[in-house]
Amino acid sequence: MGTIGIPVKLIHEAVGHIITVELKGGASYRGTLYDAEDNFNVSMKDITVTAKDGKQSHLENVYIRGNMIRFVIVPDMLQQAPMFKRVGPNAMKGRGIGSARGRATIMRAQARRGRGGQRPQGIRR
Repeated sequence: MGTIGIPVKLIHEAVGHIITVELKGGASYRGTLYDAEDNFNVSMKDITVTAKDGKQSHLENVYIRGNMIRFVIVPDMLQQAPMFKRVGPNAMKGRGIGSARGRATIMRAQARRGRGGQRPQGIRR
């Protein structure tokens, strides 16, 4: 099919850790992640459930379908996970939109929008 994306790798890396899952309905589940599937279906144990109205309850085990999840909070320590380490010759390339944009690139973009004083050479309307 394709490669597994970073969010899926991250949820697999979080197995055994305490996570918080908020559902689309507004309830949140905080407990130990026991198992995770590629479609974000998760099994958790020793859970504290906080309902939308703020009432809390306790569950031993729960299985949550991935399509019901709004977001997942994982421990900060997973920032150090190997999937976030870039190695090799392209390690510094593609670090996000807007990074390493040179002055010439900005000037060309402004000239196309009709801004900027002087148009860079090579751009004709």
